[in-house]
This record gives sequence, C-alpha cells and structure tokens, in this order.
Amino acid sequence: MRIEQTAAPAARRTPARVGRRAAESNFERLRAPFSLRCGAVLIDYIALIAILASATLLARVFGEGRKSGATILLVAYVAVAAVALLNLVVLPAWTGRSFGKWVTALRIERRDGVPLSVGRALLRHLVGYPVTILTLGAGFLLAAFNAEGRALHDLLAGTVVVRSRGRIETRNDEKQ
Repeated sequence: MRIEQTAAPAARRTPARVGRRAAESNFERLRAPFSLRCGAVLIDYIALIAILASATLLARVFGEGRKSGATILLVAYVAVAAVALLNLVVLPAWTGRSFGKWVTALRIERRDGVPLSVGRALLRHLVGYPVTILTLGAGFLLAAFNAEGRALHDLLAGTVVVRSRGRIETRNDEKQ
C-alpha cells in the first residue's frame, strides 16, 4: 500500500499569509524610532497651540474688555477643534500621516500593512489618545519600551507607526 503526500503544506502558504509575513518583516525593518514619534506629536500639538496662542493675542489686542475678545476666543476654539479633527483623523485616514508625521517622514498603518481606515483613525485618536493621556503618558512611553515600538493607542487600534521614506523590497518583489 502506497501513501501519497498531499499538497497541504503548500496550500498553507496562501498569498495572504506570505503578504502578512512580508508586511511584518517590513514593519520590523521600518519601525519608527521613539524620538521621531515624539517629534511628530510635538509638531502636531505645536500647530494647535499656535492657533490658540494667536487667537489669545488677538483677543487681548482687539477685545480689551469687550465681547469681541470672547468671540475671537470662541472662533479659535472651534478652529482648534476643526484643525485637530482634520490633522489627527482625516489626514491619517486619507494619507496615513498627520502633519507632524509628514514632517518627520513617518506613516501610520494597520499592523498587517494595510492602509489606515477612517474607523481605525477614529479609534486610534479619539479613544486611544485619551486613554493614553489618562495613564499620565505611560501609554505613550510604552512605545519606548515595547519591542514592537507600539504605544497604547497603537495596541488598541491595531496600528503601527513606520518610516515612510524608501521602499524595502520583499522576496516577492525581487522575483518580479
């Protein structure tokens, strides 16, 4: 009686699994350093604070004791909220980058290498960031000590921050 081998081991190597392995190996090689991540966050928040500081100065100059000072500040608060939503949710969902990540050449993507969606961007920034802040910054510091370089908001949303410059070729790219 003869036993034949089936093609089961080869069937396990589906393109999705090969793609996932390639994405994970690229992630390891392109992982964003903690210092660049700190720089990107700093740039994002400096932009928001600059809007608020400018409006406060305008309110002082033009609204001395008048209702116009309060109106200027109200407009500034709305502008800060709109810019924050645009910079922290819309841009990352559309391009994978906030303004700070663009300046520091970083990109946000899902753990499996798929581009960020609007839902993940909302989860990462509107749920993950507040939870990270509630831990008094320990959730962000997790990226410095985590082997994968992922902060608490990345772990919650299933995302990773990688370098966006240069293209790392995988074995599949070499064959083509």
